[in-house]
Amino acid sequence: MSEQNFVAVARVEDVPPGTVKAVDVGGRSILLCNSKDRIFAVENQCSHAEEPLACGRIRNGWIACPAHGARFDLETGEAMNPPAKDPIAIFAVRITGETIEIAV
Repeated sequence: MSEQNFVAVARVEDVPPGTVKAVDVGGRSILLCNSKDRIFAVENQCSHAEEPLACGRIRNGWIACPAHGARFDLETGEAMNPPAKDPIAIFAVRITGETIEIAV
């Protein structure tokens, strides 16, 4: 089993509670989400509408697509309601000091 490669993407202060921050990692848009006293990292694209999730509502561990309201669990990436059926990609997160790192 190979060890995950973590890269620094932002500072903790860049993502206050209840907010999101889009970052680019290797040409892929990743959304950092601060919800439930935790930082999550998910793909910044709805699996249904292929719309960016960055403008979506974030609440209690989920984010909603701004296009059709599909919700995704920030921990698992699973679609929580229609019209989305497919999950979104999630990424492991670790905090080192004040730096947010994600596995790529």
